[in-house]
Amino acid sequence: MIRLLLTTILILSCLSCTSTKKDLQNNKKGSQFTESEQLLIGANNGATPMRVFKITNASDSLLLRTPSQQVIVDPNDPELKNLIARMYATVRDSLSLGAGIAAPQVGILKNIAWVQRFDKEGFPFEVIINPVIKQYSKKKQDCPEGCLSIPGRRDTLSSRAYAILVEYDKPDATHEIEMVEDFTAVVFQHEIDHLNGILYLDHLKQEIKDAQGLKTLDNLKN
Repeated sequence: MIRLLLTTILILSCLSCTSTKKDLQNNKKGSQFTESEQLLIGANNGATPMRVFKITNASDSLLLRTPSQQVIVDPNDPELKNLIARMYATVRDSLSLGAGIAAPQVGILKNIAWVQRFDKEGFPFEVIINPVIKQYSKKKQDCPEGCLSIPGRRDTLSSRAYAILVEYDKPDATHEIEMVEDFTAVVFQHEIDHLNGILYLDHLKQEIKDAQGLKTLDNLKN
């Protein structure tokens, strides 16, 4: 009986070790990125832009509509550092040149974005990780928007908040909470939408729908 029990324990231990080894092989020593994401990130160094996913491609569009996941902020994570660097190279690439970019736009479903700070001297780019908008101002603003993932189109939205209270992590693992206003607030809202699987066209469609509803009510009054 004792021999049978010891044999069973030994078999279970071997199975557990085999399973753990397979998991590590499939996910490179506990990486927070999927195997396909690791391949995208590691395909080149930080100075090399990544391909921008576009809604004109069916599989790209599906990914762009998928909410992203939280990031474990580790300043020493080489994959995270390489992704952040490559995202910056992408948004500053002559083929892109946007005011911001979110990780889903390069095929990575993680809560990371670069935003251009038009509220700071020199209009620098800053990376935000795990951003959350805590408050929106009641005041709205009209603002033209375009998107690297929606080529050849630009529209004006009227539903963006003029100011937002946003909190996020930085690459050095510090945490920030701040009020952002004007066009920079639009950039933040646009990129955070991407992390939630939302495109600016979704807001535009809702605005058009709301406007049509108002016209119907006006007609009824007349």
